[in-house]
Amino acid sequence: MRSTQRTRRLPFSHRLPRLVPDAPDLARDIALVCAADAVVGVSFGALSAGLGLPAWLPVLLSVVVFAGAAQFLFIGLVAAGGSPIAAVAAGLLVNARHIPFGFAVGDALGTGWLRRVAGSHLMVDETVAFALAQRDPLHRRTAYWLCGTGLFASWNAGVLLGVHGGHALHDTGALGLDAAFPAVLVALLLPSLRTAGPRRAALTGALVALAATPFLPAGLPVLLALSGVAAAEWRRPDTGEGAR
Repeated sequence: MRSTQRTRRLPFSHRLPRLVPDAPDLARDIALVCAADAVVGVSFGALSAGLGLPAWLPVLLSVVVFAGAAQFLFIGLVAAGGSPIAAVAAGLLVNARHIPFGFAVGDALGTGWLRRVAGSHLMVDETVAFALAQRDPLHRRTAYWLCGTGLFASWNAGVLLGVHGGHALHDTGALGLDAAFPAVLVALLLPSLRTAGPRRAALTGALVALAATPFLPAGLPVLLALSGVAAAEWRRPDTGEGAR
């Protein structure tokens, strides 16, 4: 009898590792990204304070906007004497990439208008990247919300710390804090560059952005860089093995 019960439990026990694949690795990776994002938040808060902006502005932006690239662009334009309307427009152009993001990870937001509104607010590059890395819908939803809530908390905590610490720094630009955000994005992209498709997309997008930067307003070169996505499909093999 005991032998039969053990035999019946075997299929269920063998399926257990498949229910939550690499859960510790996923949590570890998200925690590392959150820690890096907190450092970028500190740099954003410190830069805002160093540019002479009021302390409430970066804190409010981080809660309401929650988009690192748009926030860096906004404070840069405002501090340079640009119109706040132009800064908002530039931020909207940069965040236009969230439109295809929404189609790609819409299922991870769940159902109900409240969940979809909250999930849309957490839609940043990192949450989309972690969600798309999961094949199962349940794991995709878990990764999206875990990463999104963790990033929101760590980013805002970092910004608050940076605003207070920025007043103690005489020259925040000399520390190279403005390079922290691009460095995090590069670190996120590096693992995907192992295959030919993402390499073509990244190289094409970078070349397009570099070529357009001297001639177009800020924000537009980033949008044009999305043309690199088409390069990922160029010469893609038709076989299932080669398409991976």
